[in-house]
Amino acid sequence: MSAQVAAAGVRQLDVAIVGAGFSGLYMLHRIRDLLKLETQVFEAADGVGGTWYWNRYPGARCDSESYVYSYSFSKELEQEWNWSSRYPEQPEILQYLNHVADRFDLRRSIQFETRVTSATFDETSSRWNLTTDTGEKVSARYLVSAVGCLSSSNTPDFPGLSSFKGDFYHTGAWPHEGVDFKGKRVGLIGTGSTGIQATPVIAAQAEHLTVFQRTPNFSIPARNAPLTSEAAREIKENYDRIRQTCRESDFGFPYEVSERLASEVSAEERNAIYSELWDLGGFRFFASSFGDILSDKAANDTAAEFVRAKIRETVKDPATAELLCPTDHPYGTKRPPIDTDYYQSFNRDNVTLVDVRTKPIVQITPAGLRTEDAEYDLDIIVFATGFDAMTGALLNMDIRGLNGTRLADKWADGPRSYLGLQIVGFPNLFTITGPGSPSVLTNMPVAIEQHVEWVSDCIDYMNRHGLSRIEATEDAQEEWVQHVWDEAQATLFPQANSWYMGANIPGKTRVFMPYVGGMTLYRDRCNDVAEHGYKGFALQN
Repeated sequence: MSAQVAAAGVRQLDVAIVGAGFSGLYMLHRIRDLLKLETQVFEAADGVGGTWYWNRYPGARCDSESYVYSYSFSKELEQEWNWSSRYPEQPEILQYLNHVADRFDLRRSIQFETRVTSATFDETSSRWNLTTDTGEKVSARYLVSAVGCLSSSNTPDFPGLSSFKGDFYHTGAWPHEGVDFKGKRVGLIGTGSTGIQATPVIAAQAEHLTVFQRTPNFSIPARNAPLTSEAAREIKENYDRIRQTCRESDFGFPYEVSERLASEVSAEERNAIYSELWDLGGFRFFASSFGDILSDKAANDTAAEFVRAKIRETVKDPATAELLCPTDHPYGTKRPPIDTDYYQSFNRDNVTLVDVRTKPIVQITPAGLRTEDAEYDLDIIVFATGFDAMTGALLNMDIRGLNGTRLADKWADGPRSYLGLQIVGFPNLFTITGPGSPSVLTNMPVAIEQHVEWVSDCIDYMNRHGLSRIEATEDAQEEWVQHVWDEAQATLFPQANSWYMGANIPGKTRVFMPYVGGMTLYRDRCNDVAEHGYKGFALQN
């Protein structure tokens, strides 16, 4: 089908894709270049990159190793791209995604600076009618959401924010020209992954940095280092094996996930294992230590206490060290950050830690910030307060399915989907790494490629069989939602008030959103569904 302007100026597409990050770019390549269907990507930014376009805050860096935080679909791309370090910084990831967009000539099918403001399913034509913020009308047979899991910024509505005479920024919407902290008194609110990455960089520049912490977090050193030419050559020579290992891993990483139990070894051997992994850095501490860390509280306590001991060993002031020691959630049940000199930053004379759990922030003032017991004069406030994760960006599009039902209403009590791919009542809508899929509990490109390939294969199947509509069935969705919940309940994840649960958004229903069963089981389930004629979906001519 060619792109034509139909009656009433409505543009006709086979597939409309929302978002030009990792998911949207690969989805576009599969649909346009392999299936030869008419497709268009709609992207709110003026460039590609998705999360990595917006998140330009100081210290922004991926917590997956660079050589696996990348596409595997092109061997030529693997061989020609050279990563500079073990963990890539935001500018390098954005450069990589721009290279991909140029290499595969994707920009000509991306409409930048265009936000989809509504999407309504037309039951008569079995098509999605989209409206953009430019007033454009689009009709598409399929709608694919590639908006990402962490793309809807959460800025708390503190009283008095509009009165602040300084500058304030959210880490998820950072100025492209950067921010000069030299000689400034800076307040940073939030100590999740972004706050942990930003703190050392801001501290090195600012006159004074005050970190306002509500919940301390467990963080493991990244041990970042340049990627030597020898290491890069070895990686490229072994990419086939590395990718296969990633695809067969529950977490999508190329290293072994341990099955040994913490109780099977002595305390001395256990600490030796933790010490070795601490020195190696990164997610290996989480994945390669013991297989029961996320399911057995006693096992988890051994890892948590090891990290707390490292914090106390690193931070010179005992009172500050204790404030930085997490005690209210098991290790790993919140996004487990990795860092470069985070705890060391609190040994600097120009860094202060403020506990806002016991003395909450009352309001933003013209001169800074006031807690229940003190006032802080600030020139700049940085909100490292995260995202309305998993669902926020989807719901912002005002998606309406059968009978005009709003997705926001359908998900009022928490997201419900089949395989994280489709939602009952919303035919021909696919969600890449949606709630109910492994997504944020994995190395994201592995999850993204699996989803994109499954969706594009499904659309190809529909075309080859002359089918016009596909929709998850109620029974299949309910069975999957229960399975996702059961898998979560078998772990320690629900014991934490995390953004996995939506706990960082006031009024959001607490539901554990990602699938913890791992990529291996999930991939097998998706393959089985497809091999049995898309079992659990209703297909119509």
